[in-house]
Amino acid sequence: MKRFPNTFVIVFFVILLCAVATWVVPGGQYVTGEDGQLRFETVESAPQTWQVFTALYDGFRLQAGIIVIVLVFGGAFWIVNQTHAVSQGIRSFLDWSCRLERYGWLKKVGVNNLVICAVILLFSFFGGVFGMSEDCIPFVAIIVPMAISMGYDSIVGLLMVYVAAHVGFAGAFLNPFTIGIAQGMADLPLFSGLGYRLFCWAVLTVLLMVVTLLYASKVRKCPTSSVMYCLDETWRNNCKDETSLSDLQQDKKGHPFPAWVVFVLTTLALIAFSVVYAPSCSLNFGNRQFETPWLLWVIMAMFVACGETSLRKSVNSFVLCLMGFTILYLLVGVLCFGWYLAEISALFLAMGLLCGIAAGFGPNRLVSEFLAGAKDIFSAALVIGLASGIIVILKNGHIIDTMLHSMVVKLDGSGQTLSLTLMYGIQSVINLFIPSASAKAAITVPIMAPFSDLIGLSRQSMVLAFQFGDGFTNIITPCSGVLMAALGMARIPYVQWLKWVWKFVLLLMAVGFLLLLFTVLVPLEGF
Repeated sequence: MKRFPNTFVIVFFVILLCAVATWVVPGGQYVTGEDGQLRFETVESAPQTWQVFTALYDGFRLQAGIIVIVLVFGGAFWIVNQTHAVSQGIRSFLDWSCRLERYGWLKKVGVNNLVICAVILLFSFFGGVFGMSEDCIPFVAIIVPMAISMGYDSIVGLLMVYVAAHVGFAGAFLNPFTIGIAQGMADLPLFSGLGYRLFCWAVLTVLLMVVTLLYASKVRKCPTSSVMYCLDETWRNNCKDETSLSDLQQDKKGHPFPAWVVFVLTTLALIAFSVVYAPSCSLNFGNRQFETPWLLWVIMAMFVACGETSLRKSVNSFVLCLMGFTILYLLVGVLCFGWYLAEISALFLAMGLLCGIAAGFGPNRLVSEFLAGAKDIFSAALVIGLASGIIVILKNGHIIDTMLHSMVVKLDGSGQTLSLTLMYGIQSVINLFIPSASAKAAITVPIMAPFSDLIGLSRQSMVLAFQFGDGFTNIITPCSGVLMAALGMARIPYVQWLKWVWKFVLLLMAVGFLLLLFTVLVPLEGF
């Protein structure tokens, strides 16, 4: 039986294919004219040869932020995992959820099903409101082992976090990185058409819940039916080892002095942070801003209360407290202060070190555990760099704009329905190679908006086609550094992920097409 090619082999062959295309496809680029309009012009082609071997280096430079954050997350969460706090917390949560089944209606519905739906709803909401993408990577390391402990596989865990966030991203209603940019470039009122966008987000989120629940039920009944059954053995062994009786007994012994030191120092740091940043703290939801100078002080007070209570219980409880408030500060940082990769990586690096110190790890052990975690995730970082080389080859070969222009030209002479379908298809294809929403919006929206006017198609429909096309294929394209990072954290090879997810992506695209068709056939408010 022939083995399916390794992920690195597949990506490298795609790079070779793109390099060959630079010899065949004419060069071209979009330029901004004096009137501010984008125009396509031909340029001298730049065939790529030995550059296929520099693609890894160039890809690493292009996705340096994502690669660094993956290595930091890998090292930080490895340290946390060595404290055995997460596994104990998951076990306690599962024990608590099992006790809930004594209530008849909960047993009938299934507590695990409610947990899955609640997590999906949460991350889909985050994707729909502020475009959660890179921010979901650290949650993969928490939710995947929880899914394994619940009797599912790592794919279920990834569906609950990464896919949920990107389904929400595709059906977003307040996401400034897709709707905000695209509507602004299309001269539409910001976040207009909110009612139908909320409906689309709800339909897509419910669809994900149904698919996840059906697949989760299948895996729980027959674990060997999962494409990840053998590969998840590492996760299963970790869950068994880390929840052993010796670990649980060790957690009940005393309250080491280092944990109290961490608590005091963290409290002082949060007080200083609140003093400096509380006056400028304001929550941003889409185009709405809410001044919340009290928010940081409230969270700091919550940490003091929770930290002191958890320390009196056990060190591992305090480690879980640190993790919980790290996530809370992540959300505050993203929503209030626009934090991105640098701030998020610093936050989780601090979390890993503080959790390790609280557990009594010395400096040498902290370094060794961090390096072990970074080493464990390093193959994912290599894949991210190599896959990004695809984009580098296309850009340096001056053919990516030519490919886009040839797609747009095909729209000429089409009716409303066919044009909208082609727009949707074009955006989906482009997203396989340019996962950046803002980059695609800058190139495609100024071209497609006036074309929509010529054929009598609503610009809102055009933006929705951009939105769906931008979101769904993020779940499958190897050019997405975020996807490759999430797969690395979940320890799911891209090949195995592709085998499972392609049917679901087609389903999403089909439902997206029906939702788009509705905007042409039925008068809608804002459309």
